Amino acid sequence: MERVDLDKITQEEQELMFKQSKLLFKLNHTEPMTEEYTALLNELLDNNIGENSTITTPFAGAVFDKIKIGNNVFINNNCLAMARGGITIEDDVMIAGNVQLLSNNHDEYKRQILTCEEIIIRKGAWIGAGATILPGVTIGKYAIVGAGAIVTKDVPDYAVVVGIPAKVVKTLDESKFSE
Repeated sequence: MERVDLDKITQEEQELMFKQSKLLFKLNHTEPMTEEYTALLNELLDNNIGENSTITTPFAGAVFDKIKIGNNVFINNNCLAMARGGITIEDDVMIAGNVQLLSNNHDEYKRQILTCEEIIIRKGAWIGAGATILPGVTIGKYAIVGAGAIVTKDVPDYAVVVGIPAKVVKTLDESKFSE
């Protein structure tokens, strides 16, 4: 787990935050699926987005250069990506609207300290509308996170999780997925 003291942010980190905030504003106010939109998205994500991947706006979050997105990923509108701890989204992932990916949290005693742990979403996973993925969680290959779930622990490959906190309610038939 990485700890970041927000009171000790460097000038360079602060400038990057301002730059990303301006890029995000422009992205959220640019006609989608245009060359300008694609260029802004690539710049915001430091070119860490794969082929045929889409993020619909509005999009929100912080530390976008720590997000890595694979090929054929779809992220619907109102996604909040707090990426200080890192967010990796592998190929063929679907993320519904209003999903929160929170790779950082505040220390309960020293609120200016962020505790950061990477979120990993494995190939072919599907995150339902309004779900929240908390720091350090890995969503397994082809797993499904039900709408509104709050995921506090790793989700196994092919598992379906629902609820608060999310619990496994079903395991999908692995043989029905082509690799």
